[in-house]
Amino acid sequence: MSTSRVPPGETPPAEGSTASAHRERADGGLWEHPGVFVFLIMAGALMVAGFFIARIWGL
Repeated sequence: MSTSRVPPGETPPAEGSTASAHRERADGGLWEHPGVFVFLIMAGALMVAGFFIARIWGL
């Protein structure tokens, strides 16, 4: 019975492993860019503030 030599830094093959590498998810998902939601929240807040400022000034 011979033993296989594995070079330094290499991972030896696992016996009986059925796992496969997973595919990496693409970038650009909806929740990966919260700047859009921050912009929408700020725009809504500015519209509400503008409404009350216009009411105070009597426009």
